[in-house]
Amino acid sequence: MPFSCLPAFVATCFLHLAAWLDRRAAARLPRLLLGILLARGRRTVTSWFRAAGITKDFRPGYATVWACGRRAPQLAVSVLKAVEPLVQGKRLVTAIDDTPTPRWGPCIEGAGIHHNPTPGPAGEKFVYGQVWVTLAVLAKHPDWGTRALPLHGQLYIRQKDITNLPPDHRVPFRTKLELAVEQLHWLKIWAGSRFESIWSVVDGGYAKRPVLQAAAQDGIVVVGRLAKNAALWCLPLPKPAGRPGPQATYGKKRISLAKRAGHSQGWTEVRCVQYGRAVTKTIKTFLATWHPAGGVIRVVLVREEDKWLAFFATDPEATAAEILEAVADRGAIEETFKDVKEVWGAGQQQVRNLNACVGCFNLNLWMYSLVEGWSWEQGEKELVDRSASPWDDEPRRPSHADRRKALQRQVLREEIETVLRGRPTKGEFRGLAERLLRMAC
Repeated sequence: MPFSCLPAFVATCFLHLAAWLDRRAAARLPRLLLGILLARGRRTVTSWFRAAGITKDFRPGYATVWACGRRAPQLAVSVLKAVEPLVQGKRLVTAIDDTPTPRWGPCIEGAGIHHNPTPGPAGEKFVYGQVWVTLAVLAKHPDWGTRALPLHGQLYIRQKDITNLPPDHRVPFRTKLELAVEQLHWLKIWAGSRFESIWSVVDGGYAKRPVLQAAAQDGIVVVGRLAKNAALWCLPLPKPAGRPGPQATYGKKRISLAKRAGHSQGWTEVRCVQYGRAVTKTIKTFLATWHPAGGVIRVVLVREEDKWLAFFATDPEATAAEILEAVADRGAIEETFKDVKEVWGAGQQQVRNLNACVGCFNLNLWMYSLVEGWSWEQGEKELVDRSASPWDDEPRRPSHADRRKALQRQVLREEIETVLRGRPTKGEFRGLAERLLRMAC
């Protein structure tokens, strides 16, 4: 298939990704990405190769996947630049979370036994596979709500599993918090000059001292869930004039979140947009000092029907509405993980090498973001084909699978029209028909 059949946005992104690789791998990457888009069935690497028409040269195809894993931080820069136009305003809001991909077999490098965040009907507490710490941009679509556009996924390997790696493949042990710090620092380098502020929304597992203090050094605001027993302190009193020494950072009076939440006075109402609709929340907000954050934070208590929740932001000037909206937007990354696994088949590629595993997972992430970027300004009618089911006329947001299928239809339609232009030969007709039949079957 000629690459001229691709939409301009997709073709440009493919070329920008390929520019980070050496000349031989760069020539093969757009073809591989096209195969990822058109692959059917179980999404192994060989299914990518079949859809891309990679047959006898499959070994260089594996080398291209390996090269993408080795240079994943550089290729992620091109994805960041592709999704930046989708961000509204001068604030870049991101989310960091981790997700496992189940694997099978003892020879998979970097795999181990991890906590299972989504146990099935059997209640499996643990899962054997790989865990990926992922950074995603949270972009708000005017009609579809917040979408999480993944940029970069890093493999977390337990310390005891590093010793099982071949000696020439071993990597230094890094905790999930250290991987999150690396991603925030990478984000500051590549996006800090183009935005007035950067926010990163995390869950309680990443609201820890290493992440908070590293983010403060890079000027990144962290928003997240606050433990109900967090050791908060009041604001320090101003230093009297003439007293030697620096101004105190922390107050001396302990703040109990449970007592403040249980007090009937001080509650106010605030309007915000959560999960695509305007809501009114009953809140308390105040400033406090917190040792893991290294200073003053903004605390927001939210009273629900049967419980209360606590959230925080390391920017004292942040409003309660901004904090609540950012915390709600973080849920979009969970939907992204689901689509990346179900629609793109992340974790099904059947590769064992460490860099190949990293390359496969990130290629799935990048294809998700590129498809979302291509479909951003298109309407439901352009993305969803319901001609075979006219009874299904309920308006709803197109799923990511709908967007992927719409891009596939456009690519194949353009290929057919390219062949029909001019005077196609019998061989061109036969080649097109055989290719379409292979895809259909």
